Order: sequence, then structure tokens, then C-alpha cells
Amino acid sequence: MTEYKRIAIDTSKAVFTLHGIDQTERPVLRVNLGRAQMISFFKKLPPTEIAIEACGGSHHWGRALSTLGHRVLLIPPQYVKPFVKRSKNDRNDAAAICEAAGRPGMHFVPVKSADQQAQGMVLKVREALVDQRTALVNTLRGHAAEFGVTAGKGVSNVIPLLEKIAAEITIPLEARTTMALLGEEIDRLDARLKQLATKLNQAHKANPVSVRLATIPGVGPIIALALATEIDPTAFESGRHLAAWAGLTPREHSTGGKQHMGEISRAGNERLRALLVLGATSVPRDEGPRAWIKVAERPGNKLATEWLLKLLRRRPRKVAAVALANKMARIAWAIMMSGETYRRAPAAGVS
Repeated sequence: MTEYKRIAIDTSKAVFTLHGIDQTERPVLRVNLGRAQMISFFKKLPPTEIAIEACGGSHHWGRALSTLGHRVLLIPPQYVKPFVKRSKNDRNDAAAICEAAGRPGMHFVPVKSADQQAQGMVLKVREALVDQRTALVNTLRGHAAEFGVTAGKGVSNVIPLLEKIAAEITIPLEARTTMALLGEEIDRLDARLKQLATKLNQAHKANPVSVRLATIPGVGPIIALALATEIDPTAFESGRHLAAWAGLTPREHSTGGKQHMGEISRAGNERLRALLVLGATSVPRDEGPRAWIKVAERPGNKLATEWLLKLLRRRPRKVAAVALANKMARIAWAIMMSGETYRRAPAAGVS
């Protein structure tokens, strides 16, 4: 039997393309397998290094192949792309995955457990329902505006808007009935979201890491649970590496000794990045940069530090929010690694 140094798998729903190399890095395996053939094929092999692109279903196959004794490496798709040769097909993709996995210094994605994926799914479903509710609210506001009925933005203004619509007799009955139907759908989603909120709160209290993370100013149960379930702190060398993975560090485009730092990279986990930035904006909610500073300077504001106040005075508030989200990610990594809770820095003085 051929001893493989590494086997790369280009996954799909039904057909899996394998590319294997021997100890001399020579390709010795190029084959397509059906989904039902995967486990029986790898059962026959001695423990082997298996490389898979981190995409839909990759964590499932990572767990399944690890159970058989194989060492599974999940590679981010953006790290595989540079190794794809000119014609993109399944075999070239598998060869590129195999090549990328063998590069020194390559970064890999930890394989998630089934429980981690289940907890993460609850957070993703909640996000999907929030998006659906927002879409329905905007649809309702748009149709109401066509008949001259307006209301402020936000879910809290839905009930007053529906009352205005019901009281406006100039609106045809069919339109009022249809908009009332939209209101019922929004109510249904609200009820589902409340159920999920209760479930997430219970999961947060049962997770000691999440409880510790919630001591960070600006981090609530949802952000804390997302950090606890989505992140393996041992996969990052430092808090800065975690912030960079989350896409909260500037994108660099430097050449000829001249350094140019651009906007944030927006790499990594988009949902986690959005949650951290949202948590960072919980310091100030007023309009205008001076009002923002005023809110941050209020006594008792847990996020008010000298560093933040100086930043707010010289940079736009959204830039400051992203910088604060970066700092929150670093603090979260330190807490997860140390097992301690957040120790609040001395409050900033009011100038």
C-alpha cells in the first residue's frame, strides 16, 4: 500500500476530489470519490495528514476523519487561492490545497466540535431572524409612506405605525389588511427572537468563559458567547493576531520602504467583527463628535479611559469605535488565555 505524506480534499455536496503526495512530494493519488465512499476509503489508510479547505461541511469532515486517526488541517480559502494554477477545476483545486498545506508558516483553522457548531448556529439563526424582521419593518414603512403615513425608524415604532394605518380610513381596506399582515409577521419574529434571547442567556450563564468575557466593558452576553464559541485562543499567538484575524487591523500596502496603512482588512469572521464594533459604539450614542466625547466623559462610564478620550478628540467617532473594538478583541484573548476576569483601568479624568 502506498504511504501518503499528505492527502488534500476538494469537497462538494456529492463528489470529493483527492490529491495525494508521497514522501518525496510526488503526486501519487488523483481520484474522485462519492460521499458514501469517503469513510470506507480513509478507514483503510494509516494515520495520514489530511488537508481540507475551510468551507461548508469542512468541520464535519474534520471531526469524522480525526475519529479515524488522521490529522486534519483546515486551510482558509484565501490562503489556497494563490496556489491554484491557471485552469480552475476540482483537480487543480485539490492540488492547490495540498501545496498550501505544506508551506512553512501556513495558518490553519481549528476543527470545531459539534457543540461549538450548535451554539454558533443559534447565534447565526438569531442574526438571520433579525435581518428578516428588519426587512419586514422596512417593507411596512415603505408601503405606509406610499399612502402618506410615516413613522420613525426602529422596531419600537412599528406599533404606532400600525395604529396610524388602521386609523387612516383613506387607505383602501385591502392595503390596510396587507400591512396588518406584515405587522403580524413582525410580531411572530419578535416572539421567536425573545425565545432565542432566553436560550442564549441561559447558554451564556452556563459557559464560564462567556461569563468572564462579559466583564469587559462593551461586551454583553451575545458578544461574549460568540467569542467563547467561535474562538480557540490557543490558535493565536497574541491578542493582536486575534484582532488581525477578525479584520480589525489596517490593511497594509507598502513598497519601496514607504509604509501605507489603509482601511481595516475586514478579514476573518464578519459577524464577530460586526458585534465587536457594535459593542464598542455602546459608549456614545449621541450625534456629533463633541457630544460623543461628552457621553464618554460622564462619571461611571466603564469604557471611558484616557486613551479613548484622546482618540475621540483627534479622530472621527467611527474610527475610534473600530479602534476600541480592536482593543476589546485583544482584551478578550488575554482573558481567555489567563482565565481571569477584566480588571478595570482607572477612570479617565474630565478635562
